[in-house]
Amino acid sequence: MTESILEMRDITKTFPGVKALQNVSLEVGAAEVHAICGENGAGKSTLMKVLSGVYPHGTYEGEIIFEGQSVAFKDIRDSENSGIVIIHQELALSPFLSIAENIFLGNEVSKNGFIDWHKTNAEAAKLLKRVGLSDNPVTPVTDIGVGKQQLVEIAKALSKRVKLLILDEPTAALNDEDSAHLLGLIAGLRDEGIACIIISHKLNEIKAIADKVTIIRDGRAIETLDLAHDEISENRIIKGMVGRDLENRYPDRTPSIGDEVMRIEDWTVHHPTETGRVVIHSANLTVRAGEVVGLAGLMGAGRTELAMSVFGRSYGSDVSGRLFMNGTEVRAKSVAEAIKHGIAYATEDRKKYGLNLIDDIKRNVSGAALDKLAKRGWVDGDREFAVANDYRKSMNIKAPSVGSITGKLSGGNQQKVVLSKWMFSDPDILILDEPTRGIDVGAKYEIYTIINELAAAGKAILVISSELPELLGICDRIYALSEGHITGEVPIENATPEVLMQFMTQEKES
Repeated sequence: MTESILEMRDITKTFPGVKALQNVSLEVGAAEVHAICGENGAGKSTLMKVLSGVYPHGTYEGEIIFEGQSVAFKDIRDSENSGIVIIHQELALSPFLSIAENIFLGNEVSKNGFIDWHKTNAEAAKLLKRVGLSDNPVTPVTDIGVGKQQLVEIAKALSKRVKLLILDEPTAALNDEDSAHLLGLIAGLRDEGIACIIISHKLNEIKAIADKVTIIRDGRAIETLDLAHDEISENRIIKGMVGRDLENRYPDRTPSIGDEVMRIEDWTVHHPTETGRVVIHSANLTVRAGEVVGLAGLMGAGRTELAMSVFGRSYGSDVSGRLFMNGTEVRAKSVAEAIKHGIAYATEDRKKYGLNLIDDIKRNVSGAALDKLAKRGWVDGDREFAVANDYRKSMNIKAPSVGSITGKLSGGNQQKVVLSKWMFSDPDILILDEPTRGIDVGAKYEIYTIINELAAAGKAILVISSELPELLGICDRIYALSEGHITGEVPIENATPEVLMQFMTQEKES
């Protein structure tokens, strides 16, 4: 039996009005990859914040045993000194400092009271090599991609002589290649004797990398599964997470498709700074009332750029082509004009662009259509509260009240707030960019149900997704995009992953 490096015994954590964790116990073996699964809001991240000292000893009940000793961490530095390092989903790197500066930030390599830059960069280079990065340590973090930034975070953890590494949704924003590299690195750390706890919604990755899986539901540890000895299917894990079978991950829908709502013709978009570079080439696309249309493409194909350029030209320069709404040509040269013409765009980065995380649910819901609540220039606070509360109930947003701070909500509930905001603006077409990114399977089902309800109400829906099964499960038609060109339009009855991938990898004509 593998010796344990960590035991968490009967952990209970309470916030005002909410019991986030209730008598949760967790045991992690030395040199083990231990996955934690659960729906958004189940308590996974809260448990890890207790372990890492973000929530200090005294703010929770229960006991933590690390390397055979009872520990009482008063802050995150305290846990790091013991060898426990957490990498949060939102990376904590300073973009304008170098890679080396980020790795040793707060743990500087000094000599006679001054930073030893030669040794700093040399030690950083060793750590970068260990995680498989060849970048120069003096490179600013802002100049490297998200996948490499994730590896810099791990290099930073290794600089602290980590014994237990906690990764919260480490591949959520990564492409397949970067994800595979990161998972290989985690396996290598296990071989070196470093234990890892990984929180992830990607069940296929969990099955590929984890030794054990603990499932948390509604603040309780439901069970721990041993993947080395048991045949564990994704459906088995899902049942533990949501408390029921999800035989069909996509709700049934009988489409009732009406007249054309939006059409773009010969839509061409140039790069915002490299104005000689064409990002979208003469795109033609239509979406009809009651229809869910997908937009598939590999990373860099131009899906988001196309959507943002249509949404009030919020991306690009020298945008040309024609935009029609309900058969009438319109000009939407700003976001305000796009909203006025019935276009809504739910961004793929809800935390950065879709929500005000430090404000409450009420303000976020009303933000895109304040004019509907205003009288003589003043917002009617009572109506604003009533509207937001109606959406809180109808969208099943799990929060005590609409006064709850949006940044404190789980990813799935934040996405419901984004959708509520745009539904309140009453658009004719709703463009959803990666609407279920970073959301668990149970919350995904709820989002799909909301999409179906919007389509049934006559809304036109355009969905951008990197997950082909998702597009195949919810769409009526799918456009494929490759290198800024729309290379194919496929009705759902003819759509397969192979057909879509063929269009998505089709080279542009010379």
